[in-house]
Amino acid sequence: MSDAHEDPLAPADTTDADVQVPRVVCDTTSLTEDTSTPSGALWRLAEPGRQLDANVVRVPPGGGVDAHVEGDLDVLLLVVAGDGTLGTAEGARSLTPGSLLWLPRGASRSLVAGGEGLCYLTVHRRRPGMWIQSRPDVPDA
Repeated sequence: MSDAHEDPLAPADTTDADVQVPRVVCDTTSLTEDTSTPSGALWRLAEPGRQLDANVVRVPPGGGVDAHVEGDLDVLLLVVAGDGTLGTAEGARSLTPGSLLWLPRGASRSLVAGGEGLCYLTVHRRRPGMWIQSRPDVPDA
């Protein structure tokens, strides 16, 4: 039975590390307006116990990500600022703010930032931690 003075609609006590509550974790507009970081990751999801990884990345004008295949994970990519081009096996696709891309695992893709540079959010399943294993062709010491 709950205390008569307890408000059942009040937010849960978030001091308990096991309690998960929805919350705003990033303001991409203000993040991409700050140009003090010319390229690279501007933000990373770092919540403990998460099942997802997410990053906001800035690519400078003319910069990019070379063609590659991600064999393990599907990725969602949302362009939040700037412009660019997505390279695919079917040709190039123009990217502008608001473009939401599904990058299926096993598909070749590349990115090239346009004249304004390119900022995007990626979201994918969290990769398991790296494991150091001995190679079967190398005897144990």
